[in-house]
Amino acid sequence: MNSPIRRAVALLSGVLALLFTTHSLAQPAASATNRAALRVLIITGGHEHEAAFYGLFDGYQDIGWPAVTDSALAFKQDIRTKYDVLVFYNFTRNLDDLGQKNLRDFVESGKGIVVLHHGILNFQNWPWWYEEVVGGLYRLETKNGIPNSTVKFGEKHKITPAGKHPITDSIGSFQITDETYKGLFISANIQPLLFTDNPTSDRTVAWVGPCTTSKVVFIQLGHDHTPFGHPSYRALVHNSILWAAGKLK
Repeated sequence: MNSPIRRAVALLSGVLALLFTTHSLAQPAASATNRAALRVLIITGGHEHEAAFYGLFDGYQDIGWPAVTDSALAFKQDIRTKYDVLVFYNFTRNLDDLGQKNLRDFVESGKGIVVLHHGILNFQNWPWWYEEVVGGLYRLETKNGIPNSTVKFGEKHKITPAGKHPITDSIGSFQITDETYKGLFISANIQPLLFTDNPTSDRTVAWVGPCTTSKVVFIQLGHDHTPFGHPSYRALVHNSILWAAGKLK
């Protein structure tokens, strides 16, 4: 975590995020050549990540080049008319009242939400978000006798679909090496999408959230360049964005 290489990667990703933010927030994400492309806002910050993450969104005609920002900036304004899908790849413990209002308005307007990997740590003190919208939370501390969640890096998974769903139907089973989370709060109202056989992880590693107003997807996988370059993971993220926007039936 503290090696010079990781610090350099984190710095590079921060610079990229700043460049994308200053350019993209002022303009819709759809390109001039494909105005039907989905408008996606990626929310980062609060957690190191590799610059390779942004390659997940490259090469698709149905997704415009996304805007990138952090949650402190993203929700200072009403963004319901600007974006179709929000992708959370950040760690933000708390959101102020204005931020909560604008995010809640977005969710209740029927727009899409995709939460990736450490995005499950977000908004630790906002039960509406982790209980009713995402349907899960990485517990940072022991509370009411329930132990904190745990993490383990570099674990091998055999991933299998939980059943038929438009997000996973074209993907099937696959093997991948990635970080694991165990002991998450997971709502009884989620719809599982993917299971893992790794005992250091909770069995369900992707699901549809219980939200009744928007389509919400959480994917536990996604720590570094290994999943970012994996064709099944790329398809999983792409399909999740399309489905959350109502474009994948």
